[in-house]
Parts: sequence; structure tokens; C-alpha cells
Amino acid sequence: MSEGEKQPHQQPEIVLEIDDPITKTESNPKSMIHILSYLSRILSKTHAGYFRIALALASQALLWKILIQPIQDAHALRRLFSIIPSTALILIWSVALATLVLLSFLYIVRCFFHFNKVKNEFLNPVEVNYLFVPWISGLFLLQSSPHIPPTTVHYQVFWLVLVVPVVVLDVKIYGQWFTKGKRLLAIVANPASQLSVIGNLVAAQAAARMGWRESGLCMFSLGMAHYLVLFVTLYQRLAGDNSLPAMMRPVFFLFFAAPSVASLSWHSISGKFDDFSKLLFFLSLFLFTSLVSRPLLFRRAMKKFSVAWWAYSFPLTALALASAEYAHEVKGVVAHVLMLLLSSVSVLVSLFLMVVTVIHTRRPPPSSLTSPSDCATTSSSIDLN
Repeated sequence: MSEGEKQPHQQPEIVLEIDDPITKTESNPKSMIHILSYLSRILSKTHAGYFRIALALASQALLWKILIQPIQDAHALRRLFSIIPSTALILIWSVALATLVLLSFLYIVRCFFHFNKVKNEFLNPVEVNYLFVPWISGLFLLQSSPHIPPTTVHYQVFWLVLVVPVVVLDVKIYGQWFTKGKRLLAIVANPASQLSVIGNLVAAQAAARMGWRESGLCMFSLGMAHYLVLFVTLYQRLAGDNSLPAMMRPVFFLFFAAPSVASLSWHSISGKFDDFSKLLFFLSLFLFTSLVSRPLLFRRAMKKFSVAWWAYSFPLTALALASAEYAHEVKGVVAHVLMLLLSSVSVLVSLFLMVVTVIHTRRPPPSSLTSPSDCATTSSSIDLN
């Protein structure tokens, strides 16, 4: 026999891999605990101040709708916006709607799992104002909707659904301003309090667009009456005051957002951008100039990213909206240049904030995304405990 024949035939080795069920059952609970912990952390960080993102995007949708709509005998600068396709409006409106729905869902879930935190927000003189924001965002989305004309029943139903919570919050907040000693306006007034006024003014604007002029006048009178009192209170207490935390200073932009929205609201009620609308627009333009001429006031707020940065976007958009209506009324070159500048700044700021926010949302919710209570005034006149 040859050497090859003497060697036994070698069989291929078969290896069976047996999964260890005990290892899998141990790893799955660990991964589930990690996921649940991450979700719980997100819910604990998703405070009402995040609705500022939806408000900024919703107001941008209305700005784009007004700028691209065709106008007879439009100025040459106004016709520049006609190159924007209608799909851009649908895109920004869809993004704003998706953002509002997502944030609303997270906040509703937060109500179940972190009820004490939601309760503290409701009782906090700063945070409670941000509970107006989802309804204001919805009203802006309703006015800018490419699918729901103001004359339809759907528009009216949505308006009622969005306005009822605003009125309920009005009764709660405005009633406390003159009935509760610890909640008097002179004690709890802060720049975020202007959101309650803006809620009434936007509701009036939406009502007037669908022909409900009396309802619009009712909401407008409610908002303006409290705005005058609030503006005087804040102007006397906060003028030249450096005691505000740096994180709250972007909220100062609401000072010119309120008169801007008021001018738009009265324009919808009266049917034209008359002298009263112009008066409110000039007031907002002056307040805007006063703030931007003091960049050092916002220097510390810009050192580290915070959701409070979104407080810059909506007021700029509201001022751009008012400037667009003003330019359409006076038909002057200066007015249209102003409209072009403000609209461009508004769009660029919103795009910048979107990019920065997307970059930061790739990470776990950082502690820098502070709640509005962290931006509350530290003056002794407000008790946040």
C-alpha cells in the first residue's frame, strides 16, 4: 500500500453554534432600560419653551405665503419674491406642522410621566406663558395653510378649537394679575408675559380673515387692553435693568413682536393698513432698533446654544410681516427696501437656527437646553420657588 492509501480519510469538521438564550435575555433588558432611560430624559427636558421652534416656523410659513402671493401693480422689489415656487411654502408649512405635532405629542406624554414638572410650569409666572405658544402656532398654521381657505367650515372649527384654550389661559392669568397678591402684574410681569397678549392678537387676526369681525374685535380689545398695562409695567421696571439672566435676554425681542402682531391684527379687522396699524408698526420698528443697537446685551446669551435662541426668530418674522403690509399700502421705495431687508434677515435667522438645532439634536439632550424657568428674572420681585 502506498503512503497515501495508509492515511485515513479526514472528515470535514462541523461546528454548531448554539445561541445562549440566557445571554440574550440578559442583554435585551439592559438595552430596553437604556432606551427607556433615554426617552425619559428627553421627556424631562421637553418643556413648554420648545414650542418656540414651532412658533418660529409657523410664522415663517405665513410670511412666505404673503410674500409670494400675486399682487396687481406690485413694486419691482416685491416681484422678486415671485420667483419662489409654491412648493417652498408647502414645504415650510409641512415642516412647521410636523414640528408642532411632534412637540405636542412629547408634551402630552410628559404630562403623564412628569406631571409634577408640568404642574410647576403651570404655576410658574414665566413658564405658564409658553403654554400659549402651541395654540398661537396653530393659528399661524391655519392662516398660512395652502389647503384650508378662510371661508370654509373647517377653518372656523379649527379656529374655535385653537382659541378656546387661549381664552381659558386668559381667564387664569389675567384674573390673577388683579386678584391675587402674590400674582399681581407688578410682581410677576416679565417679557414672556407678552405671549399671552400675542395669543389674543393672533386669534383676532385669524377671526377677521374668515369674516368674524366682531369676534376679532373682542379678542383684539382683550389683547390690547392688557398689552398697554403690561408694556408700561415692563418699561418702568426693566428699563436699564441689568439684573436679568443672560439666558432670558433673547426674550426681549418680544417687546417689538407684540406691536407688530397688533398692527397685522388691526389690518385684518379694518381691511387696510390704516394710520393705527402704521402707528403700531412704527412703535415696533423703534423698539427693534433700540434692541439691535445694543448687541452687548445679548453677548452672553450667544456663548452657548440654547433653545432660547429661537426667541429671536418669531419677533423678526412678525416685524417682517408688518413691513410687508406697510410696503403694500404706501408703495414706496424705502418701504419696500425695508421689507426686503427685514424679510431676508428673518429667513436667514430661521435657517441658521434650524441648522444649529439639527446639529445639537444629534446629541443626547444637553443641560444647555434650559427651561424658561432657568431664564426667569432673578429680581426679588418674582418668586419662582
